[in-house]
Parts: sequence; C-alpha cells; structure tokens
Amino acid sequence: MQDSELLSLARQTAVNAYCPYSKFAVGAAVLWQDDSISVGVNVENASYPLGVCAERNAIANGIAAGSKKIALLAVGADIDATVAPCGGCRQVIYEFVADSDVRVIMGGTSDVSCQTIGELLPNAFTPRDLLK
Repeated sequence: MQDSELLSLARQTAVNAYCPYSKFAVGAAVLWQDDSISVGVNVENASYPLGVCAERNAIANGIAAGSKKIALLAVGADIDATVAPCGGCRQVIYEFVADSDVRVIMGGTSDVSCQTIGELLPNAFTPRDLLK
C-alpha cells in the first residue's frame, strides 16, 4: 500500500470521529506487518481525560484482530495543517513497532510530513527498559 493511500484512508475514516466538544475529527490507519489494515478515530467524552485518540483506537483494533507489529501508520484530519500524534500516542506506537525506523505519515488537507517513530519519540521508554 502506498503512503498516500494509507493517509487517504485515515482522512476518510476521520468523518466517523466522535468529537462534539473539540470539533477536531482525526482518523488513523495502520498497516501491520501481516499486511492487514486497521483504522480508528478519536472518541471524546464529556469527562475530557477519558477520550481516546484515533491512533490508539486504530492500534487497539489491530491488536484485537490479531496483528502484532506496525509496518506503517498514518494520521490525518480535514484541516490545513499537519496532524501529529500526541506524546501518549507516540509512546503507544513505539510499543508496537519492530524498530524505531517505522514511518508515521501525518497529513491534513494540504500539508503532509513523514517521520520515523524514533524521530518523533527519541529516547523512548520501551519494553527493553523493563528488562534492565
């Protein structure tokens, strides 16, 4: 799957977001190493801390379907700016990659950028840190 196709899927999925408070609809699409794809949207809650980001929902959907490692992740929204994962999502993404070179595509309607998860979260706390 091409980067642009995964980003397009993420942006299309964003229309299903539940965001009555912020009105900021975000979608995410994950291509897994087993070639499956999972999607997610942000889901807000009146008790703000209980909302869940699109990236974490997409990852949870993939894990629930039996996928193990992320090959590529895209996050998008219908805004004229790049949409980047929050710090919490960066940590969750890192948990499910084989190495820090996995790319994260971030895009709005006109702005698109791509960075590795290692660039987005340098010095990440990983499962290996728990083995020390």
